[in-house]
Amino acid sequence: MSVPSIWVNGVSYRYPGGARALKDITLTIEPGSRVAILGHNGAGKTTLVRHFNGLLTPTQGEVWVGDFNTRRSAVEELSGRVGYVFQNPDDQLFAKTIQEEVAFGPRNLGYDSSQVKVLVQSALELCGLGALADRHPYDIPWTKRRWAAIASVVAMDTPVLVLDEPTAGQDARGLERLRHLILQQSAQGKTIIAISHHLTFCAENFIRALVLRAGEVLFDGDFLTAFCQDNLFNEADLQLPQVTQVGLKLGFKQPVLTIPEFLAAYRQYLSDRTVISEE
Repeated sequence: MSVPSIWVNGVSYRYPGGARALKDITLTIEPGSRVAILGHNGAGKTTLVRHFNGLLTPTQGEVWVGDFNTRRSAVEELSGRVGYVFQNPDDQLFAKTIQEEVAFGPRNLGYDSSQVKVLVQSALELCGLGALADRHPYDIPWTKRRWAAIASVVAMDTPVLVLDEPTAGQDARGLERLRHLILQQSAQGKTIIAISHHLTFCAENFIRALVLRAGEVLFDGDFLTAFCQDNLFNEADLQLPQVTQVGLKLGFKQPVLTIPEFLAAYRQYLSDRTVISEE
C-alpha cells in the first residue's frame, strides 16, 4: 500500500458539550514525514490526530487521508492506513495474551495466516516482548503494556503510524528502543506522527514540529527554526531541552538540539574565546 498524504483543510472541532478543541486548522503531512505534534495539555493534539483515522470528524472543514475523506469513510477503512497507539494502553488492550493482542489487527485487516505470523513476530521483537508473548497484558508492568499496545499497531503495518505520548513512563533503555522503532519504521517510508511533551526526544528524532495552543497552530516548521522563535515555547507552555537552554545561556550563535550538536558548538565557543583573548 502506498503511503498517503494527509490533508487538513479549515478544520474546527467542538465537543458535544460545546467546548472548542480545534479552530480553523489547515496543514498537509507529506508521505514519509516524521512529525512531532507539541503542546500543553488541552492544546488539541489528541483531538487533531483522532481526525486522521475517523475517530472524530470535523465540526467544520475536511480531512483527507490519501483519497479517503474521513467524514465519508468508516473507521474500519481508515484503520488500514492510519495506525493509532492510544496514550493509555489500558484503553486499547483486551486480548488474553500479548500474542493474541498483536495478531488481532493484522488478522482483521485480512492478512493471511503466514503474513500474520511474520508481522506478529517482527512487532514482538521490535518492541522487546518476545519472552512475554504468552502472558496476559494485565499481568505485566504498565510500561510493558505500553509496548504491547505499540506492538499491536506496528503489526498492522499501516503506512501512517501515530504514537500518542510514546515517551511516557520510558526509561533510557525504553527511549532508545523507541528511537530505534521510529527510525526503522521511517526507513520503510512510513509517516510517523508523535504527540509529545518531550522536546528533547522529539528534536532528536523528528524533522517537523507542529506546535499547538488552545486548538490553534502556533508554529509549523523544522525544529531549529522553532527553537529560534522568541517566546514560542513559553506561549505553548513547554520547556526547551536543557541542552538548548545551556547553549543559549552560553551565547551560542544558534540553538543546539542534541548533545553532539552541543559539544561541537561548545568546542567552537571555546575556540572563539581563545582567539578573542589572544587578540
